[in-house]
Amino acid sequence: MTPAPATPLARRSFLAAASGALAFPAVLRSQGGTSPGARLNVACVGVGGRGAAAVAAMKDENLVALCDVDEARAARTVKAHPGVPFFQDYRVMLDRLGSRIDAVTVSTPDHMHYPIALAAMALGKHVFVEKPMAHTIREVHELARVARERKVATQMGNQGHAGEGMRLLKEWYDAGILGEVREIHSWTDRPIWPQGVKAPDHSQLRPVVPAGLDWDLWLGVAPARAYDPMYLPFAWRGFWDFGTGALGDMGCHMMDGGFWALDLPAPAAIEAVAAGQTDVSAPTASVVTYEFPARGTRPPLKWCWYDGRLTPPLPPEFEAGRKLPENATLILGTRAAAIADPNYYTLRLLPESRMQEQAAALPPRTIPRIPGGNHFAEWIRACKGGPAAGADFAYSARLTEMVLLSNVALRARRRLEWDGVRREVTNVPAANAFLTKEYRPGFGV
Repeated sequence: MTPAPATPLARRSFLAAASGALAFPAVLRSQGGTSPGARLNVACVGVGGRGAAAVAAMKDENLVALCDVDEARAARTVKAHPGVPFFQDYRVMLDRLGSRIDAVTVSTPDHMHYPIALAAMALGKHVFVEKPMAHTIREVHELARVARERKVATQMGNQGHAGEGMRLLKEWYDAGILGEVREIHSWTDRPIWPQGVKAPDHSQLRPVVPAGLDWDLWLGVAPARAYDPMYLPFAWRGFWDFGTGALGDMGCHMMDGGFWALDLPAPAAIEAVAAGQTDVSAPTASVVTYEFPARGTRPPLKWCWYDGRLTPPLPPEFEAGRKLPENATLILGTRAAAIADPNYYTLRLLPESRMQEQAAALPPRTIPRIPGGNHFAEWIRACKGGPAAGADFAYSARLTEMVLLSNVALRARRRLEWDGVRREVTNVPAANAFLTKEYRPGFGV
């Protein structure tokens, strides 16, 4: 299907609405939750790659629009849904079909999560956004604020939060199985894309933009630059202007369980060391240490993150000969240690003999389960008036803030002290520049 053109008139119409202090014509205002038995009218932005999963998850709902800046990447999804309008520009989509849309999924590079989600929520639409929730800490909390004010159902795509292991960890911790937890370690094989690289050099050859890709729309709010194939379709994750590096990719998954189970506040301090970092690209490897303050009777906590295939020293509970996973989180308690896979789908006490001994005495399940652990279904249920999703923006803003603070520390190259109430770095004022960014005009932010 031929994409709808992004006409200047349509863009001006969108921008007029998006800049209107959240005041919109009645037809575009949220009319409350869709009834449980009704089909949700969903528009999906970003439908190639990871976005195809969001489209597939809407199979029982009413798909009313598909949107992607890259026709070639979107082609398979578009072909599978004949008759569904396709757009390259989300602004045109919202301008033309806004009154027909109940909810929007956003599966784009990180730098466009905020403007798209903001525009959709401003029109009263429920929103699902892939992780990380946004590109900067300021964006994260602005999205949470707008979601609260517009009373829309939201969800960040850290799918493990809807799963069994997440709930088991919290039940085990609350029941005292682990004892006091003073230390957590998470490690990953990311980056599996180029990081630590410099800006592309086009002095000898200027690459040609592929047919069907609207490069200007792909750049969106990012600074203008010439097209280069090194950014697409995946390596954008390693560039500060587009992505959030290894921790931004995996942190919202791997740090979710411990953050939620222990009910952690914002960290008080963050320190990072790295190899290969440049001004434009995240490092090839890093170690980030978060320091969390005591919480009532609960002791302070140190959480260490390792990427670039770096790993922590193993505790005594780790059996000799046990294979070290490439991506895992290790929770060290005074009574027991536990290890979880990246999404907490698998959670085991260490050593394995302890898991077998404890099996009969594990606490009862007290936290409601999500059928099938399906985070898309959980969000759809919330859109239709059900309970808020577990990883809604109110929660995910706090989680994503913690994750993105790592990149602030990396870029500042200093140990940072963080005021979680005022949301600012207190000991290195210059580091606060990395909490936000400048936006290329034309996208309503």
